[in-house]
Amino acid sequence: MTAHMAGFSDEPFMPPLCPMERPIQDLHADYHDDDAPALAKGTATGWRLATFGPACVTTLALLAAFTDWFAMDGLTGFEGALIGLIAITFFWISLSVSTVTVGLVRLFWRRPAIVAVGPIDPLEIALLVPVYNEVPAEVFGNACAMLEELSRADHPHHFTLFVLSDTQDDEIAAQELRAFAAVQSKLPDRTAIHYRRRPINTDKKVGNLADWVERWGGGYEAMLVLDADSLMSGRAILDLANALSADPSAGLIQSCPQLFGATTLFGRVQQFSNTIYGAALAEGLATWSDQEGNYWGHNAIIRTKAFASSAGLPRLNTLRSKGALILSHDFVEAGLLRRAGWGVRFMPRIRGSYEEVPATLIDYVRRDRRWCQGNLQHLNILNSKGFHSVTRFHLFHGAMGYLLSPAWFVLLTVWALIGKGEETNVIRYFYGTNPQVAWPEMTHANNIAILLFMYGMLLAPKGLGAIALSRAGMKLRDLGGLGQFLLSFLTEIVVSIAYAPILMIQQTIAVLRSIIGFKERWTPQQRGGGQYGVWTLVKFHAVETVIGAVLVLGMVYGLVTLWLLPIAISLAGAVPLSALSGLKLTRNSWLSRQLGTPEVFNAPRIIRRAMRERRALHDVLDTPATLPAE
Repeated sequence: MTAHMAGFSDEPFMPPLCPMERPIQDLHADYHDDDAPALAKGTATGWRLATFGPACVTTLALLAAFTDWFAMDGLTGFEGALIGLIAITFFWISLSVSTVTVGLVRLFWRRPAIVAVGPIDPLEIALLVPVYNEVPAEVFGNACAMLEELSRADHPHHFTLFVLSDTQDDEIAAQELRAFAAVQSKLPDRTAIHYRRRPINTDKKVGNLADWVERWGGGYEAMLVLDADSLMSGRAILDLANALSADPSAGLIQSCPQLFGATTLFGRVQQFSNTIYGAALAEGLATWSDQEGNYWGHNAIIRTKAFASSAGLPRLNTLRSKGALILSHDFVEAGLLRRAGWGVRFMPRIRGSYEEVPATLIDYVRRDRRWCQGNLQHLNILNSKGFHSVTRFHLFHGAMGYLLSPAWFVLLTVWALIGKGEETNVIRYFYGTNPQVAWPEMTHANNIAILLFMYGMLLAPKGLGAIALSRAGMKLRDLGGLGQFLLSFLTEIVVSIAYAPILMIQQTIAVLRSIIGFKERWTPQQRGGGQYGVWTLVKFHAVETVIGAVLVLGMVYGLVTLWLLPIAISLAGAVPLSALSGLKLTRNSWLSRQLGTPEVFNAPRIIRRAMRERRALHDVLDTPATLPAE
């Protein structure tokens, strides 16, 4: 059934209605979709043992070593709690290392086809682009580039693109209409593109997509959900479409978005890290998650009927609020699809899937606060009926990604308070008594061992990821050559180490804001990079600056070990480091090469085309609209 076989729509730029039922799911009751085919048995169990086994074993070994070290003069409850925190933080680092290792094995072992072999039936596919107060020229420029590539490709599918606007700013909405008209007039007549604006953005992105599913979803067998900053090559879109068509048990297939378009120091660090280290990590994650993959809310294709029947999000009742909107909806929707019997797959070998990145440290933190609130909300869903155990792990892992920062901060605080040992520490200095902790003697050798071990485990995934470059299809010439790659590699490590303590404090603040019930507001990113004033920077980074200054002062008075100096410098210098994060690397040819990726040195056709379409639309929208004569 196609969209133009259904009823009348009152939206002027939309096709006729083709409604679809979208029942709201009950998290307290089991549910299975009768239309979901049986999932094929795979090899996930073995790979999961290969991933989680080493992480558990190394964590237990570390736990035994620290217990033996702390128990030299007896083990107190406080020391036991510290050992527990150390074990928890180390497990997640170890799991990251083992996931990358499994990915590396898979990349070097064999390279299966990107799309499973099987009959590929034509699909009616909707490309959905939800937007909220975004830059119209960039949204429609990306859309135009994707549709142009698809119109030139040979394939059996039919694609229709929908820009689903939740924009509340009338001036931006007017520009959206002009951009839509410009793109529509440029594309061939057979290319279908539609635009709909909701005057009230009920339930935000969740409500935006739900509105489309309920009113037009019945006309499309699949929907490829994009973000406002998403960009996908025609080949990537077709690979996802073919994969869904060839696997009738798949309810959702997630691609692995790469970052592009970064022009600032902080943006380039994220882009370089994602490109260089991400391949092995993504391959490992895809291997052990198998049919129980996750969903990141965009650049994924979804079977529309399965989504409508299985993933209708309920409101959430918690101790703090009743009927709360589920914020990080994507994780939960993936879990609901799998609960209903549909497979959820992650296919990182599909190349040409892109998204943009926050340009500055402040932009990143503001986005991170929203994600933190949503991911911590998942702790209320862990006991939902019928979820697969891997789904529960995905939900828990997302929350732990933020809860680890307060854990690290507690360990850092203890290390600072204990100082140089029994005779010289902060507690004894101020209170005249030793702390009730028989802390082992913190010799230079012990401090070096702790730091080397900690940084070694944190940097191991980066080294392993770099080893996998050739197997991931990346060439050194597309990274600027060997010398440029090594310089960028070292630069990324140094800059990441400098920003890590600041992000630890900011994520700790985000967790505390969520706990006290602070509601984070959704605001569009400054994707092009914004420069913030000194007073804004000082207010935003006041907490970490004070903590850093206190650590430095403690070192001056000999109360805090000098081994914490790198962390203290980062925290004390949070304001200048934050200002530096927005440094434009496009100022000259040498800077523009730094932290460069293939998207910088040898940009794919889809990126070049999108940039060209964006510029053309900016020219159109910057020209005042002409009104017809009366």
